Amino acid sequence: MIELDVHAHLAPINPSGLAKLTGVEWRAQEETLVLDGHRLGIKDLFHVSRLLERMDKHEVRRALVSIPPPLYRQNLSCEDALAWARYVNGEMLAIASANAARLGAMFYIPLEFPSLFEELQADFINGAWEGVALAAGGHPGIVYSNAEYEPLWTWLNSKEIFVFMHPGRCGDARLTPFYLDNLIGNPMETGVAAAHLVMAAIPSRYPDIRFCLAHAGGTFPSLVGRMQRGLDTSRPGVDLQMEPPLQAARRFYCDGLAHHPAALELAEKVFGSSHVLYGSDWPFPMGLGDCKNG
Repeated sequence: MIELDVHAHLAPINPSGLAKLTGVEWRAQEETLVLDGHRLGIKDLFHVSRLLERMDKHEVRRALVSIPPPLYRQNLSCEDALAWARYVNGEMLAIASANAARLGAMFYIPLEFPSLFEELQADFINGAWEGVALAAGGHPGIVYSNAEYEPLWTWLNSKEIFVFMHPGRCGDARLTPFYLDNLIGNPMETGVAAAHLVMAAIPSRYPDIRFCLAHAGGTFPSLVGRMQRGLDTSRPGVDLQMEPPLQAARRFYCDGLAHHPAALELAEKVFGSSHVLYGSDWPFPMGLGDCKNG
């Protein structure tokens, strides 16, 4: 029995709630969610029962569910982002509460608007959340070492919160062909976010945050040795008093979605084998499969 899947996605559908939001259309007959003109048609995202069936098939006891990147909607205004976050968080909590023995809800915070942290913290206090989900990137304003995030890290640390970091859309035009925006861009986004955390000494200054990186840590495990070399050779801009990157890396968790045995072995060596957790990436094809799409 697998005790926990830390990386599973759902797109919560409440037609009456969606109808009140701008830029959103739920096409019930074709089971398609249109967000800001973009169609999301992976139907397994809309069916909690299909996730539970997959869990039963693979003997997974519980799963932490978070919204997928298409639902980050990082182009929204601050006002609309708050309304959207409250919608997805409220509906995700309702889903998890109705399936409390099997599912735990992850609270989404849109990092592109630090001014919303205080309001959203109040929402978090009122729910039985099992962690927080953050976009590793996808918006030029999301730079994890920025000082404007210090209140967030302070709060997450005080609550000893499990934080799942998932890449947003990379946005590098060079990666448009060949699906590289996902294949290469996604792990790059996670690697950049983790690097900013380490170089700003955030994991050591806030040791009670349990950061978990999607996709076996993205590019971070393969580059943290180079970051260590930068410290050892006193490269410009590197804080020589920081916790050594290879030591800081042991504070992270990751899922095991490495797509190559050598990459998984590297993640285990960098983070520690006990910090590599099970993650399915349900229901996306880049995960462990079983997506019906119908």
